[in-house]
Amino acid sequence: MINLIPAAKRHFSDFKWLQTYWLFSFASYYDPENIQFGALRVFNDDVVQPGMGFPTHPHDEMEIVTICLKGEMTHQDSLGNKQIIRAGDVQRMSAGTGITHSEFNLADTPVHFYQIWIFPDTKGLPPSYDQRAFDPAARKNTLLPVASGQGVPDTVSFHTAATIYLADLDPGVSLSLDTDMARRVFIYVTSGDIAVDGVRAGARDQLRIDPESARLEMSTRDGAEIILIDVPSCRGWGYDDSTLSGQKKS
Repeated sequence: MINLIPAAKRHFSDFKWLQTYWLFSFASYYDPENIQFGALRVFNDDVVQPGMGFPTHPHDEMEIVTICLKGEMTHQDSLGNKQIIRAGDVQRMSAGTGITHSEFNLADTPVHFYQIWIFPDTKGLPPSYDQRAFDPAARKNTLLPVASGQGVPDTVSFHTAATIYLADLDPGVSLSLDTDMARRVFIYVTSGDIAVDGVRAGARDQLRIDPESARLEMSTRDGAEIILIDVPSCRGWGYDDSTLSGQKKS
């Protein structure tokens, strides 16, 4: 099943210093039908104005991935990391048992980035940090893995059996992704158009996919830039069969 969510359905907030589209319930935006998609909890499409940013604030028990599209953001955290995240960079912060950090645009131009939160497979991990730069040419006409908890080499690592891909496709290009029904696939179109198993999405549209076969077929008519996130479906979260069988109190 493929659910197409048009760009106009995103929740937009303008805080003057921050213009943001929240694709899932976040902060003051709450929709009980739009909390998460599998292990994917947050996807924010953010623009921060020069000289502004997020003051120091806490996180815990979340894998937080930032993908910078344009400009730069300065990150500082309670682990002692102080890093600049530039266009082409992918950063991961595992909040684990607790971390505080700030993010400021100290440059003269706006910074545009995606921030993605994914539930970790294991709670209680120590907080940690990772960052890597990727050559834009490496994602030309292919799905380039940039962050993964599945042992994919040359990626930013994190602690969920999920993988984040970027692709920059020329007109007429087709490609595929092997998957299965224990997974969910989320696609956000940065620009252009993409068709997945015949369902076409345009710029800033989302595709939320529950695979019905072992392979997804994708193609673009006019060219596209996309981000694809392959996550555990989270089916089976909750009580196991033994618990659901109940027990009579002795």
